[in-house]
Amino acid sequence: MEPKKRIIIKLSGEALSGEGNLVIDPFRVREIAYEIKEAYDLGDLEMGIIVGGGNIWRGQTASDMGFERSSADYMGMIATIMNALALQNALEEIGIETRTMSSLNIPQVAEPYIRRKALSNLEKDRIVIFAGGTGNPYFTTDTTSALRAAEIGAEVILMAKNGTDGVYDKDPAKYNDAKKYDTLTHQEVLEKKLEVMDSTAAALCKDNGINIVVFDMNEHGNIKKVAQGEKIGTLIY
Repeated sequence: MEPKKRIIIKLSGEALSGEGNLVIDPFRVREIAYEIKEAYDLGDLEMGIIVGGGNIWRGQTASDMGFERSSADYMGMIATIMNALALQNALEEIGIETRTMSSLNIPQVAEPYIRRKALSNLEKDRIVIFAGGTGNPYFTTDTTSALRAAEIGAEVILMAKNGTDGVYDKDPAKYNDAKKYDTLTHQEVLEKKLEVMDSTAAALCKDNGINIVVFDMNEHGNIKKVAQGEKIGTLIY
């Protein structure tokens, strides 16, 4: 029996917000949970998930507006925990055993992140949601994705974008002649300063041989397709 493929899915916090002023839209969260379930039901994956907190709070933006950076970042980490709990609830409602593990110590609502415990949960076919960032300020959830992927031995990070179908040489919303890349190397991402993820995360993926697939999560079935290895979006290797 072949070992299961271990993956990390990185979701933007904005993907959990709905129309109007809903910061966390239960219906949207449930839709995402069903998309994840389609991939989980393939039966050959061990899945970790990381959710950003941008729908609630952005530490960098708050810092730029005068907040002390460390405090602003810790507030962002708490936002990721709120999103993780919302997604955990939606996944468990549809029958998938899930664990939220937090880098910040909040035992009343989430298990503390311990690498061996995370591996044990994955091996028991539980989806693990990694919350609380790295537990340190000045690091993004992109860096958390790269770090956790390296720690648990994930083969690939699936970067599920909210309305962006891959990596472009410039912003396709502003430039009609923007070119989409089908494939890129980690080195090219760093050299071209493409805004796939922050440079710390990109360097971590490069050093640890972790592939990245950037794709649009708003098209139904894309999470399952990418998890199966279909050529969607942009592959970074």
